[in-house]
Amino acid sequence: MSESEQRKIANSLNEHVAGCAAAHQKLLSSLENLTDEQCRQDSRLPNWSRGHVLTHLARNADSHAHLLRCAGLGEIGTQYESVEKRNGDIESGSSRTASELVKDLRSSIYALEAVWASANEKAWSGEGRNLGGRVIEMSSIVFLRWREVEIHHADLSLGFSYDDLTPLYVRLELDQQIMLWRSRKPMGMTDLPEIAKKLSPSQRLAWLMGRVEVAGLAKPEPL
Repeated sequence: MSESEQRKIANSLNEHVAGCAAAHQKLLSSLENLTDEQCRQDSRLPNWSRGHVLTHLARNADSHAHLLRCAGLGEIGTQYESVEKRNGDIESGSSRTASELVKDLRSSIYALEAVWASANEKAWSGEGRNLGGRVIEMSSIVFLRWREVEIHHADLSLGFSYDDLTPLYVRLELDQQIMLWRSRKPMGMTDLPEIAKKLSPSQRLAWLMGRVEVAGLAKPEPL
């Protein structure tokens, strides 16, 4: 890899860390007055309460920290022990009190950010395996976490909507999601429907990620 390519990756990583850390703080601020009753209420995700979403965000942070630590040792870590263990942890943690949920999430966030700060070049150039077994590069892991925080913050339905997503995140994510959308089409050259183009960037992204339904647009096909 050339020096210019290494610099580009480092600059992107710095951008992602700054963006995700800011998103972490926005999320925690939204939870300052969270009640036990609100935690039991439905999120925007089918069959998941807000307690499920908050527990998932905490365990996701733990899983990212684990992957980076493994990469720093020259190992290819596995994000979760198994699908069953991951789902079980989310289910069992979802019924906790608001105070317990927020304390757990805050602790996991700061532990993850500490791992980011201490990760060496070996860690950032390493790889890991996600829940589906696909290999992911550690240089992209902060952006993956940023995605989790931004989208699930809106999924909580606590006054933060998809229109409130960070503009830089939306721009970077749109590029990726449009490429994924095109990859499912013949020859990968199909353009977005005109209706989608007329949506605001945040609403276009929410549609591409299956979060909102738009009249006249079919739901994007899953990968």
